[in-house]
Amino acid sequence: MSTVSTSRRSVISEAVAPWSEIAQLLRGGEAGTLVPVIIPRHRRRLWWMLPLWFGVFALLTGVMSSAGDSGGVAGAARDSLAALAYVLGVLSLLAGALWWWRSSIVEIEQGTNGVLTRYGAVVRTLDPGRHYLWHPWSRVDFVVDTATEVPYSAPVMACPTRENVPLRSIEFFLKFRITDAVLFVRTIGAGNFDLVLSSAVQDAIRQRARKMQTERAYDLRGSDVADMQELLNRQLSRYGVRITGCNIPDVQLPAQYQQHLATRERVAKERAAYDQEWGLTRKRRIDSLRMDIERAKKVRDARIVEVKAALNRAREEVAQLLEEQETNAQRVRFEIETRGRSGLIAAENEARAQRRLAQAYRDNRAVLQYELARRRLEVGATLAGSAPRPVVVRTGGAEGGGDTSALSTLLTAQLLPRLTALPSANPVRRIADAADGER
Repeated sequence: MSTVSTSRRSVISEAVAPWSEIAQLLRGGEAGTLVPVIIPRHRRRLWWMLPLWFGVFALLTGVMSSAGDSGGVAGAARDSLAALAYVLGVLSLLAGALWWWRSSIVEIEQGTNGVLTRYGAVVRTLDPGRHYLWHPWSRVDFVVDTATEVPYSAPVMACPTRENVPLRSIEFFLKFRITDAVLFVRTIGAGNFDLVLSSAVQDAIRQRARKMQTERAYDLRGSDVADMQELLNRQLSRYGVRITGCNIPDVQLPAQYQQHLATRERVAKERAAYDQEWGLTRKRRIDSLRMDIERAKKVRDARIVEVKAALNRAREEVAQLLEEQETNAQRVRFEIETRGRSGLIAAENEARAQRRLAQAYRDNRAVLQYELARRRLEVGATLAGSAPRPVVVRTGGAEGGGDTSALSTLLTAQLLPRLTALPSANPVRRIADAADGER
């Protein structure tokens, strides 16, 4: 809540002063006013022309006095008068010239510019320093401060917000500098510029306040006013003035809203205290939780160490068991390989014996087959030698006239086996006995 009283609005004006008071007025103002423009009170008159005209008249008088006859007393008097006229003329001319030289000197203060006019028309601007105005009708009408940044305070009263609530006042402070002295004094002047600047500032402040809510009006204090500065520069550039800086130092609300904001500030302070207390409580809880977490981490690390030790022991035991199993497996493998080699050797020996037995059996069989074949040949030869003779029984047909009855045929079939079997009974039995012995 602001307690700063509303300051008085700055007033810009111009003053008429002698050359000796220009510096004081430009730096300090006059009766609380800002004076960026001084109209010099000129001490330059045309009185310096009187000694010059008098000197010229005296010289002409001397010339006319010396032009007459110089004889006698009258001539001596004219000569004396001519000499006196010459002396007075020369002295008058020197006094008039000195007076002219002294009245033509103009000294412009540092940081200011003088506006030089001739017959009322602006000729040029004079820079700081000493200048000589030899022309009788040349004069400095204005001395303008173009280097100093002039401070200007413009409080805006009863400024409505977005909710159409009039604020008590809005302090607006700016600094401006005159960049073009001729344009400033000939276009607007200091007095008119005060009205124009005040109107422009109030318009800009009221536009800004219309965009703000009443409860956020204090946000205007120290806010960014670059857009307002740019707007004022666009409006005042035609007058040869540039705004170099501005801000809003203070905002005062109506009494009702001040109480409301006081309540808000009290609630905000209580909330801040509660937030601080809650932050301390939360910090304590977090610290205790962190201690528990650290303790749990230590327990976890100890258990992890125990588990790793147990895991290492288990790995050692497993490695030892694996070594024992590998030893047993190697031993079993060696036994199996030994038994296998023994079995293989026995099988190879048995195979060799079987091969040899088979070889012997094959050789014996060939001998037996040879004997059997030989015996067969002998039996065949024996059988061939004792073979019966063939008996031809002719049975004639109808053409031969033989006996073709069934009875004769049956008798022949019964007698033939008897005739062929009797002589060869013993050799056949011997062959059958030999075959059985071979088996």
